[in-house]
Parts: sequence; C-alpha cells; structure tokens
Amino acid sequence: MFADSRFGYLERVRFGLGYATTPIYWVADIPTRVSFWIDDVFVSRTDLLEENEALRERLLVAQRELQLLESLTSENSRLLELDEATGNINGDVMPAEIINVSPDPYSKRVLINKGARDGLFIGQPLLDANGLMGQIDEVLPYTSWALLITDPHHVTPVEVNRNGERALARGSRSVSNELELEFVTQTQDMQAQDLLVSSGMGQVFPKNYPVAEIISVYADPGLDFATVRARPIAQMASTRHVMLVFQNEEEQSLDVNQETEREISEETVSDVEIEGQASQIQSEEND
Repeated sequence: MFADSRFGYLERVRFGLGYATTPIYWVADIPTRVSFWIDDVFVSRTDLLEENEALRERLLVAQRELQLLESLTSENSRLLELDEATGNINGDVMPAEIINVSPDPYSKRVLINKGARDGLFIGQPLLDANGLMGQIDEVLPYTSWALLITDPHHVTPVEVNRNGERALARGSRSVSNELELEFVTQTQDMQAQDLLVSSGMGQVFPKNYPVAEIISVYADPGLDFATVRARPIAQMASTRHVMLVFQNEEEQSLDVNQETEREISEETVSDVEIEGQASQIQSEEND
C-alpha cells in the first residue's frame, strides 16, 4: 500500500476494476433513480394541476373584469348620449333609471327610481337619448310608473318633420312595438321614412323631440282615413337610463300668456260676430 501510494503501481488495476464494476453501481442505483423519477412525475403533475386551477380562476376573474369594463363602457356611452340629448330640450331635466317592467302583457308600463319626493307629477314626459318614451301616469313616494307611447291607451300629438302635417300617434293594438296614426286623411302628405316629432300640442311633451319613423302608408279609396304605421325611435326594450322633463317657470308663464291671448282673441271674435248679427237683425227690422 505504501509503494502504491508512493509510486502508483496499482493505479491501472484500480482503473480497470472501476470500469468493470460501473454496471454494478448503476444497477444498484436503479431503485433510487426510479424512486426519484416517480416522485418528480407525481409532484410535477400535482403542481401542474394546481397551477392549471389557479390559471383558470385568474382567467375567470379576468373575463369578469373584461365584461364589467365593457358594460361600464356601454353605460358611459349611453349616459353621454343622454347628456347630449338634454341640450335640445327647453326646461330642466332629471335623470332616472328604469328598474322594472310591468308584467301585464296588455299594459306597456315601466317603473323608474324617482317618485313624489323628487317632484315628479302625473303627465310628466319621459324621454331617452333617442326619442320620446312616454309619460308618468302613477306617482309613488320613491318610485313612479310611466306609460309608454306604444301602449294602446296612450296618444301622442305628432307632426311630420318634413312638412308639418299633424296627426295623433296611438300605440298599436296588433303589434307591440309600433304606433298607428289616427285620423290621417287621404290627402295628407305622409311617406315612409318620414320622421315624426312631437308637435307640442297640449303642452305636455317638449316640441320637436323625435317620436317615431313612418314605416308604411296605405290609402284605401273606400275609406275616409289612411292607415299609417310608425316605429318608435326610442329604444323601448333595451334602454335603462331615461330623463324626466320639468317645465321651467318662464315657459309656464309663456304658455299661460299664449293661452290668455288665445282666449282674448276668441272672445274678441265672438264679440265681433255678435255685433255683426245684431246689426244684421236691426237692418232687417228697418227693412
């Protein structure tokens, strides 16, 4: 051993023995290698399953946030359109939200989140960003019911934007989302695709606000009136954000003055007619 450690006589022998015994060491190490491999396989699979589950959860959260973002974007867009539409209205407006729809299939009504405490009143106009929707017909303390213009019991004074032809638009009795124009004579100039706007008659709805678009005009020579069908411009089935119109004091005083002038004019005409009839009777008596 001393000679081997000093001079390395057995180095070649040891090298040969190591080479010869290598397969024995490799075979003896197989169980350990297999054990480590099995542990790695199962641990890796478990880690992959856990990671996969975590990624699925993150994906669901991301999808929800994306949907929420899209919803908020759409809602902001609708609110901007509603805000832009208020610029064309004379008077104060109040935003509101539709929170329910009447379950009665024969009644076209929606419930909004404003009521008597907000100053709402029966007959108040209800609009969306696109067109006229209806008017308040029942006021509760914190909510109110609005009757839509597509209800058969609702009548809206309208006029053709192209030429000023007037008519009354009533909710269709046969088609749920259409209007029928009443008492339209055969000689009135109305065509398909004509825009109908509120005429302001009756001082209920704001004047010149879009109401509907004519989709068909049928004139039967055997009838006194033509059949005119129109489609509302307001998004009745999809809109959620609406606005309520309050007539300001200046407009109310103007309407009162106009009404007073109209009454004075009618009284003046009546007085003139009475004086004319009296003069005619007196002349006949003189004859």
